[in-house]
Amino acid sequence: MEHHPFYAVRPLLPVYPEPEDPSPARKRWILVQGISVLFLKDPAYGTVLMPDPLPAGLVCGEPVYLGTRDNLFYYAAEVPAGATLPGGWQPSPIRELSGKVPDSDMAVASYAVRILDFDRSTAFCGRCGAKTRSLTTERARICTACNRITYPRISPAIIVLVKKGEEILLARSPRSPPGVFSVIAGFNEPGENLEQTVHREVGEEVGIAVRNLRYFGSEPWPFPDSLMIGFVADHAGGDIRIDNQEIEAASWFTRDTLPPFPSKASISRALIEAWIRREV
Repeated sequence: MEHHPFYAVRPLLPVYPEPEDPSPARKRWILVQGISVLFLKDPAYGTVLMPDPLPAGLVCGEPVYLGTRDNLFYYAAEVPAGATLPGGWQPSPIRELSGKVPDSDMAVASYAVRILDFDRSTAFCGRCGAKTRSLTTERARICTACNRITYPRISPAIIVLVKKGEEILLARSPRSPPGVFSVIAGFNEPGENLEQTVHREVGEEVGIAVRNLRYFGSEPWPFPDSLMIGFVADHAGGDIRIDNQEIEAASWFTRDTLPPFPSKASISRALIEAWIRREV
């Protein structure tokens, strides 16, 4: 069974070489302010896609080619804080747009934020310090002095729903919204395979052992560069002992006693809802 939170919608095809000069009718823009994107509200579905040409007087950074979809070419550009925005457009964090724009547009918006962050953070070479420039043949930047090529970083992380009979383990991070519980998650360490990461993270954060790991699905999470790999596992022994650093509370819950859990815009929500429906 496949599970598709909206961030798992493939945003665009990264077709290279970049188009030389597509006609305005075939160009669309995502405009980014920090980690937010410009959004035009609508009573039904709004949009984060701005047509070409951009409004006169709108101050933007250099255009960044994102890719193509449905015979259209997509570009991103940075809009500085305090810039005068076109009528009706406003900045919005991507995660707050769930249900307000189509999932496919949210995927493009999250991709645009991720790529602009990549360009900002790799503007200079990490080896020699010289300036870098974008390649026009693939998604990468090359150093103008030593020719070192840098690709967008992807940080793998596991996320796991742990079952014990008719209960699941949910935990609270100090960084979570008030009252919200979720499943266990953590980053993969060098030298680990993903299964080892699951065992380590569960043991470190809540002190129990797990067995019978099953792959659930994956989700790009561009805040800033994670790839979440989801699993389902069974409790193999031990009592809950929270680490009091990453986790401040944890417990077993039945379907009738579930606390508030994350929004629909996440693989954590997809894992919990699949368990509620008895699909995992």
